Amino acid sequence: MCTLVSKYNVPGPRYTSYPTVPYWDPDTFSLLGWKGTITESFNQSKDREGISLYIHLPFCESMCTFCGCNKRITKNHEVEVPYLRAVIRELQLYVDLLRERPLVSQLHLGGGTPTFFSPDHLDRLLSGIFSVAKKAVDFDGSFEGHPNNTKREHLQVLASHGFTRVCYGVQDYNERVQRAIHRIQPFINVERATTMAREEGYVSVGHDIIYGLPFQTQEDVISTIEKTILLRPDRIAFYSYAHVPWIKGNGQRGFKETDLPSAEQKRLQYETGKDLLLKAGYVEIGMDHFALPTDDLYLSQQQGKLHRNFMGYATNPTQLMLGLGVSAISDSWYGFAQNVKSVEEYQEMVNNGILPVYRGHLLTEEDLMVRKHILNIMCRFETYWEDTSLYFEEIPQVITKLSELEKDGLVLLLPNGIRITEKGRVFVRNICLPFDLRLQRKKPGTQLFSMTV
Repeated sequence: MCTLVSKYNVPGPRYTSYPTVPYWDPDTFSLLGWKGTITESFNQSKDREGISLYIHLPFCESMCTFCGCNKRITKNHEVEVPYLRAVIRELQLYVDLLRERPLVSQLHLGGGTPTFFSPDHLDRLLSGIFSVAKKAVDFDGSFEGHPNNTKREHLQVLASHGFTRVCYGVQDYNERVQRAIHRIQPFINVERATTMAREEGYVSVGHDIIYGLPFQTQEDVISTIEKTILLRPDRIAFYSYAHVPWIKGNGQRGFKETDLPSAEQKRLQYETGKDLLLKAGYVEIGMDHFALPTDDLYLSQQQGKLHRNFMGYATNPTQLMLGLGVSAISDSWYGFAQNVKSVEEYQEMVNNGILPVYRGHLLTEEDLMVRKHILNIMCRFETYWEDTSLYFEEIPQVITKLSELEKDGLVLLLPNGIRITEKGRVFVRNICLPFDLRLQRKKPGTQLFSMTV
């Protein structure tokens, strides 16, 4: 395995979209074209599945150095109300475009720190959202909670609006690691937050764990996983730390490169953690995720419904996902659009009745074919092209590139498709690379992505 790690440890996307953001085409994107894809997608799917909403809540009281999200560090809570008003106003701009109230089947609050906001203000936000849009009968509401500041009142308010899932960021329990990443939270806080969620009726409680962190050892990962198993979260995201200080700035420069585990140590951390989770009854789902067989994430995978987008893995896939808030990304299936990254600019544009989009991409027919293949690989560990709608002229070149992975036992090449082996699942990002035509045609001049291992 160490030899394979050395061979395949290259920069590569996490494929929450295709094309990936650095390969969006600004020359063919326009706000008018983006609006057209929104209405087309909505009209095609509104009677079948409704829409998804992602709301980005960017504020945090302190900086976590592992975080790659768009955030604003502040202790000034007066920023809450004007920001939430702008989010509701942005949704109204989309509803005006659609000319009818959409049915929301899925809503996720991400950040930043959603629990930075007071329970009363989150109540005001969701009341405003559902005065503009309708809530589906089988509505799926979820949020990212910080174990240190999630109050019972947060859980109760969100539950009153139909939220049944919460994910807590744990990362690692070793105090030295926590100091390095500036995320101090003892086990007792995570235990308290997890217990409260279950007491308030949440049916799925998730924990996020990261391996490959500064000063983190294999023993630290074992200890963190063992403590996590004691709390028995329904879902676990076991992420690789993405060290990209050239993109994220000084937040990831609080320690030296030599403080990070080597690629081989990092892979051993993952394999050790994975083995512990599997022995504890968790099932591997897609990339980086594990779930109990009673959780919807597992059931969705079994039913072939698992989907991946900018919210991660989704159990209720919708064709149209609107991203609201600063830096949020929307997905109409036929196009992507990202909002401006400054809170002030975002609020000014929205309050002036302007959709706050600053860049995007309109997918070509080829993009759509490649996107389906990458989704199949990321969600089902296999893809096929016997259907002519999934065959593109570069498939022979893709097969040639995949032949090397087959020699290493990572994939099985079939007459009209591929299937990833158990050994190959940890290299799923590498297996997507040959299909990524935009990356193949234009190799980046500088490193854009984190390492795949």
